Amino acid sequence: MRNKYRTIDLFAGIGGIRLGFEEYGCENVFSSEWDKDAQKMYEANFGEKPFGDINLIAPNDVPDHDILLAGFPCQPFSIAGKGLGFADTRGTLFFNIEAILAAKRPQAFLLENVKRLTTHDNGQTFAVILEKLKALGYTVYHKVFNSLDFGVPQKRERIYIVGFLEPYDFHFPKPLGYYRPLSEVLEKDEAVPDSYFLSKEVKEKRLAMVKPNAPYPSIWHENIGGNISALPYSCALRAGGSYNYLVVNGVRRLTDREMLRLQGFPDTFIINLPYSQTRKVAGNSVSVPVIKAIANAMMTTLMERKQIAEMKQKDLFSEQLM
Repeated sequence: MRNKYRTIDLFAGIGGIRLGFEEYGCENVFSSEWDKDAQKMYEANFGEKPFGDINLIAPNDVPDHDILLAGFPCQPFSIAGKGLGFADTRGTLFFNIEAILAAKRPQAFLLENVKRLTTHDNGQTFAVILEKLKALGYTVYHKVFNSLDFGVPQKRERIYIVGFLEPYDFHFPKPLGYYRPLSEVLEKDEAVPDSYFLSKEVKEKRLAMVKPNAPYPSIWHENIGGNISALPYSCALRAGGSYNYLVVNGVRRLTDREMLRLQGFPDTFIINLPYSQTRKVAGNSVSVPVIKAIANAMMTTLMERKQIAEMKQKDLFSEQLM
């Protein structure tokens, strides 16, 4: 039997899900991402340019693999989007995943999406997704996790869907229940270029709106209604958020490195995009520590079943020799 599990990385973004599984020795054999900026950062860090539009490759032409990974587009289901679900063309990209699972029959998969997927259209959208996955013969598990509970100071709730082709008894990881303090993530103000700092007018406006005794350090969050909250962690990074959506201590914007740190990417991760594009790809990414924890649980399950299968094979071989 092969020692390494092969993964494919669909709707790959900048590779956060792949990073989590490479931590446990997985070998990625195919990636797909249509966004040119995400492709550029992905290539700089993994040495390969992802295939573009997933609609342009036939499911049977996707390389054989053991684990399918996909952070499939969340805009159709998110609060920030219009919430059209399967009525939105991007929403139907789930069916590309379904087609690849049907054609290649990998041992397992991990899918990630926004929390609202579970309640969209009174739960009907999520019910369809689970029904399709189970109809393919997969045993399916799902759970909502908050990145805050896995070590990163970012409130980011996402749904994670895990499936196995065999009826394995899988258990999601237990949350750590704590996060790194912002002081370990934020750069010193004196090291941040002047262009990141708010104008005097914007800064004064925020100071007038925030509640007294704001924690320090903190990230000030402006919601849709224009209300300002100062929190000891970041609210969810958003690809389409305004430049002043999240502000450090009420005085400056997050740097590109700080945004990637809030998603749990290591400082060795190469940033090769302008600031505006980095904001977009960071906001669309996953929180790597959550993925690592789930990958560990999935690999433990797969390896235990593999060891059981090998023992049965040895016993059968011994019986044949007798």
